[in-house]
Amino acid sequence: MVKEYICENCGKNFKQIKYYKLHSHKKMFENSNIDNNKDINIYNDDCLKGLNKLPNNSIDCVITDPPYFIDKLDNNWSSKEVKNDKKNSHIKHLPKGMKFSKNQVKKLYDYYLILSKLLFQKMKPGGYFLSFSSPRLYHSIAMACDIAGFEIRDMINWTYTQSMPKGMSISHIIKKMKIPEEEKLKLIEEYKDFKTPQIKSCFEPICVAMKPIGKSTFIKNELQFNTGLLDFSQKVGCNQDKVPANIITTEEYNEIYDKNFMVPKPTKKEKGIGNIHITVKPISLIEHLINLFSKKNSLIVDPFLGSGTTAIACKNTQRKCIGYEINKEYYDICINRII
Repeated sequence: MVKEYICENCGKNFKQIKYYKLHSHKKMFENSNIDNNKDINIYNDDCLKGLNKLPNNSIDCVITDPPYFIDKLDNNWSSKEVKNDKKNSHIKHLPKGMKFSKNQVKKLYDYYLILSKLLFQKMKPGGYFLSFSSPRLYHSIAMACDIAGFEIRDMINWTYTQSMPKGMSISHIIKKMKIPEEEKLKLIEEYKDFKTPQIKSCFEPICVAMKPIGKSTFIKNELQFNTGLLDFSQKVGCNQDKVPANIITTEEYNEIYDKNFMVPKPTKKEKGIGNIHITVKPISLIEHLINLFSKKNSLIVDPFLGSGTTAIACKNTQRKCIGYEINKEYYDICINRII
């Protein structure tokens, strides 16, 4: 006899426990009225619209991982479409994440400049704006923040080893060339160790921007706005005895790095049930950034909440959070993870 799982909220039957849990989480959210929670508020909305409703000089810190496929920012965006979209790169057969387009860089800069100018109004002096990026798109984000008025104070490298090399062999291209077969074989042998110019990426840059404090001093700004100074009691390293650095690791791979730069390792279960987001960040990483760049009870904003990691980290570190996620699919994942 097949076991069935019955939702206590609505009585619906499920034959598989994973669908039962997803449904139960959703029903719990509908009954919990989380949108009215004074500490964690998540909105299925365009961040530009939502941010405009916030008072000026009210945000303590912004931590976000913006999307790089800017043409996918509308509310009809779907992760399934991204995975199946064969036109998601300049060469249609390339895997996702290997798109290279000058137009993409310009679009990202233009959009992020609009966002940065808006956040500049909404953030307190001394508030930190942290943006995850990629090595080849970092300059767009950093320049947008700079032009909007922020000071670029640093770049943090989140370093890891678990990534796939994206350079591609050119043998299949040579095989399609209209040249004699003998010449093809010769070229294939000659270029067997050569690939397209995309070396293995082992870090994500985090742009550390700060709203200037003007002619004030850091201590005066701290006493007025509770922003600007960093909490160096937040230790890192496998023994939790090193001061924070602009290199962060979340996995063990080198004794020196582990001792100096590691933050607590993420758990295997923290991603959550049914989380299909393609760039989920470790909760421990976001908690470290929150603890370093903000104080307890501070308001943290994430304009691109994704699957809700920032909101979870805020809840774990006693911060308030406002998060915006325009995509309904990801918004539902946020709710499932936060309750």
